[in-house]
Amino acid sequence: MSRYAEVYKFENASGPGDARPTAEQIVKDEGLVDKLQDKTFLVTGVSGGIGTETLRALYLTGAHVYGTVRNVEKGQKVVDDILANNKSDGKIELIEIDLNSLDSVRKGAADFLKKSGGKLNLLINNAGIMAVPFGKTKDGFELQFGVDHLAHFLLFELVKDALLSSATPEYPSRVVNVASSGHKAARVRLDDYNFEKGDYNDWASYGQAKTANVWMANAIERKYGSKNLHATSLQPGFVVGTNLGAHLDPAGVSAMFDTPEWRKYAKNIEQGAACQVYAGLSEEWKHTGGKYLAEGVAQPPARKEGFNPDDDGYGPWAYDEAGEEKLWQDSLKFVGLA
Repeated sequence: MSRYAEVYKFENASGPGDARPTAEQIVKDEGLVDKLQDKTFLVTGVSGGIGTETLRALYLTGAHVYGTVRNVEKGQKVVDDILANNKSDGKIELIEIDLNSLDSVRKGAADFLKKSGGKLNLLINNAGIMAVPFGKTKDGFELQFGVDHLAHFLLFELVKDALLSSATPEYPSRVVNVASSGHKAARVRLDDYNFEKGDYNDWASYGQAKTANVWMANAIERKYGSKNLHATSLQPGFVVGTNLGAHLDPAGVSAMFDTPEWRKYAKNIEQGAACQVYAGLSEEWKHTGGKYLAEGVAQPPARKEGFNPDDDGYGPWAYDEAGEEKLWQDSLKFVGLA
């Protein structure tokens, strides 16, 4: 992302709508407007937040873009707005998936594969929940681990053959996992995924789920990179205007983030979607993966503990091959694919 290096420097940021690129700008700068009409993309969670803007940016490439939603009526309003306000040769179709249910993921994946004819060039695992009270999915898994990780893991496994068969040396397939700097809150609890020992903490749960997103992408790259299927994980940044923080205490959020530094670092939704679009479309990440990105750049280890607006580095457990493999094998068992 060298063309954006200067505007991405913390000292040059000035808040939402500043010179940092939007997802649409990424598509234009890569020269991809209406250039990918033979490609098929799948994005989860497109009815709100950065998922909506990701859907719009990918549509501008001319590709056939499928977006998953839990609420089809709400999702269709988003699609109608995109089609009415953007000129493109692309196509958009919705796939109904409730990530709270593995059965819904199976049905949605089957629907997608039927509609797409078994073709898929890019999967963006965008949807997620954050810092929610303790709960369980319909399959009995802790809610954030189940929704943010297991549902996307199963979706990947079900569309994996489509990604592999669509891949070529000239145009490899890609998986993009939208993680978070929140992965630095906790590593994966390999002996207690579901907090059954009674020590649930909403941020520890979120940290586990986001670390799992990072580990999954690392493992995909290790297992399938030689087969022209690459994977990256990323954090979008501090994006304002989404509903992701619906369960957070407003007073606590204000105390933590209402500072000149965080206001400077903040992005709008259009800018927040840029990194995942860059990871999914750019020449830079076309033939490689296995890295945790921020601002389109592979990050170094974090310089500081905790969350800091001037430090996008990864947590100490972000690259743990043994942990990644155990999580992978356990996840196969959890979703019934062992």
